[in-house]
Amino acid sequence: MELNPKIIEILNKRGVISEEDINEFLSDKPQRTYDPFLLHDMEAGVDLILSAIDSGEKICIYGDYDTDGVTSVSLLRDVLLELGADVSYYIPSRFDEGYGLNKSALDKIKAAGTNLVITVDCGCTSVEEARHAKEIGLDLLITDHHAIRDEIPDCLLIDPQHPDCNYPFKYLAGVGVAFKLAQALVETVGLSKHVLTRNLDLVGIGTIGDIVPLVDENRTLAKYGLRALNITERVGLKALIEKTGLKPGEINSKLVSFVIVPHINAAGRMEDATLAARLMQTGEPERAAEMAERLMECNKRRRSVQDELVKDSEILLDGYNDENRHYVFVKLESAHEGVIGIVAGRLKDKYKLPAIIVTAIEDGLYKGTGRSPDGVNLFALLNKHSDLFLRFGGHAAACGFTIEGSKLGELEDALKKETEELYNTNEEAFHHRINPEVVLDGVDVDFEFIRLQNKLEPFGKDNPRPVIGLKIKNPACSRMGQEGQFLRVNAYMDNGGQIRCLDFKNADRTEAILEKNVNDSYVEAVGFLESQTWNDREYIQLNLEDIREN
Repeated sequence: MELNPKIIEILNKRGVISEEDINEFLSDKPQRTYDPFLLHDMEAGVDLILSAIDSGEKICIYGDYDTDGVTSVSLLRDVLLELGADVSYYIPSRFDEGYGLNKSALDKIKAAGTNLVITVDCGCTSVEEARHAKEIGLDLLITDHHAIRDEIPDCLLIDPQHPDCNYPFKYLAGVGVAFKLAQALVETVGLSKHVLTRNLDLVGIGTIGDIVPLVDENRTLAKYGLRALNITERVGLKALIEKTGLKPGEINSKLVSFVIVPHINAAGRMEDATLAARLMQTGEPERAAEMAERLMECNKRRRSVQDELVKDSEILLDGYNDENRHYVFVKLESAHEGVIGIVAGRLKDKYKLPAIIVTAIEDGLYKGTGRSPDGVNLFALLNKHSDLFLRFGGHAAACGFTIEGSKLGELEDALKKETEELYNTNEEAFHHRINPEVVLDGVDVDFEFIRLQNKLEPFGKDNPRPVIGLKIKNPACSRMGQEGQFLRVNAYMDNGGQIRCLDFKNADRTEAILEKNVNDSYVEAVGFLESQTWNDREYIQLNLEDIREN
């Protein structure tokens, strides 16, 4: 394949250097995947499941209430049904039970006659719950992908981050681990691979939705998953795709992240995640249409509640400009638990700092959630103080916990101490200036570059859409949006060609800089290059992230 040198430059900067790796990265049919039996406890886990099925025992899949959990539950249930299992599933309530395994749920599952519980996307820190399962006579197989803390649950545990696991790739999503378990089962029993391929649409959605690194095996799973999603015959997904206005054949990672995933997540945020799980598993078109409509309503309510909480939080943080404070901490006495994670993410984006929101739940307890920018491992910082929490889990970019209200002061002190120490030893972790991966000349900006750039899809964590630098001059600015809050810039490149730039984030700042730089003086525009079509005319535009004076 003949590649633009600028595309090669981008790949090289992302660690994709050899010809073999470049070809694999760009391939429409990537081959990078690994033997599922390399995962620690996989062989024993498969034996346990097949023994339970042979004995006619009841199996319950226990999943998380986000997209990764919902897709994992749906995938594994389909495979176990194909194996002839007597299988049910359980997804805890975000509001009444919280994240992960809980003893009360295990008691209910046991009382229903279940013999084996298989977790997906949760459980790797559930030491006490695993002990309880053993006490009440429940077999427990945990499959997860989150970071494992000092003490490991006393049961079979399939997690690429297990300290004794030699699996070559450590960053599978929960649905990726569930898929590897399904692979191992299908291989052992000799089932048709169609049992796996018909579930690749779920694998793609869960992998993209959980914001795991879209490199290595995740890239393989996401690519095949997107292909399967665009031709899916899954009744529930087809209904959701139709309701959201997406077009089969044109669904990419961005549309999965910003359309499909929020609607699936909205079920667990506003009502009950089992609604989304039922949608993924139904074979009835009329029921699917009804459930998809309910997800649409959930998502509308989620957006409304979320926007109100963002405003409330920003009011509390009004005037926040303490340069010696390297975190954001907001205490909301009454906030919808289903959206505080999104709000924490918004605050993280605004202040470019790790952000934690806590809200009262019951009996002097608070639920908290944190989001962190690249460079700051919030999970690792707070894990040093895990004794403060009643429940705690997460990963580098996000965490969740339950804490007694009396310990909130200690939590903020710990956050202050840890972020100060990190800042003093690694100040760069808190600097978030967006730098271009590659600087283009005007002659480089054409539809062929856009086509080759799109070969880097699917975009996501550790494989973002390339940030482009471009010299522009003689800008003509005009405002867009109902309140004039956005900026359109028509400017010239160094080869005399014109380029349209749009700024949806920093319109005032961008306009002020451009007004100072006229009369053939160049500035560097930094952003994302893409093609657009309007009235049957295709053109190229740069979505601005920054403007820099020379």
